[in-house]
Amino acid sequence: MSGVLYGVGLGPGDPELMTLKAYRLISNAKVIAYPTLEGSESFARSIALDAIQTDVEEIIVNIPMSVERGPAQAAYDLGALMIAEKLDDGKDVVVLCEGDPFFYGSFMYLFSRLSEKYKCEIVPGVTSVTACAASIATPLTARNEVLTIIPGPIDEDLLEQRIAGSEAIAIMKVGRHLAKICRVLEKLDLIKYAQYIERATLPNELVLPLSAAPKKAPYFSMILVTKGNDPWL
Repeated sequence: MSGVLYGVGLGPGDPELMTLKAYRLISNAKVIAYPTLEGSESFARSIALDAIQTDVEEIIVNIPMSVERGPAQAAYDLGALMIAEKLDDGKDVVVLCEGDPFFYGSFMYLFSRLSEKYKCEIVPGVTSVTACAASIATPLTARNEVLTIIPGPIDEDLLEQRIAGSEAIAIMKVGRHLAKICRVLEKLDLIKYAQYIERATLPNELVLPLSAAPKKAPYFSMILVTKGNDPWL
């Protein structure tokens, strides 16, 4: 019989935010897999480090640093093949996933390649959105408000449309798009309602009003905006 593929959410970074189920699966795993940017250490592995056994087999999915989709797709093809070999040998494979596997998670690319042939189980994790709300100690939504989650890389005009038509907003993947996002929020007179969160739940977490945020933002940063509430200042 084939092994089972587990997509295990690790949460946003603090190892204590892993679920009991995630910790159990990782600590019992004989084979783990995880993505990493080529030439870098795996953030997912660092979150799960204390749960990983010393004799575990590790499959590293090296993702090239390229804006082109082709090289990344080829890397996921290769990763899926390496995982399939273990599954065909009857070994379960635990894939480590930052945040939640199905919330902007890289696991979905492996899932799409393997789920038709192999049994898969998804273990949800704490998302960066809820972690950032906790970091600023502010509710995301109340009563009948609608939360809109927007990826920072989208076109500036579309970004403005989505923000203008939303009540509560989480802007993810800020990174090099910070200046563009700030321009849009300034145009819509929403800067005073915006909070900037960087590396939520980690020891070097940074929380600031967006008006006081640094000029450059890492990939692991987010902006939360709630229009109807008093300014978070």
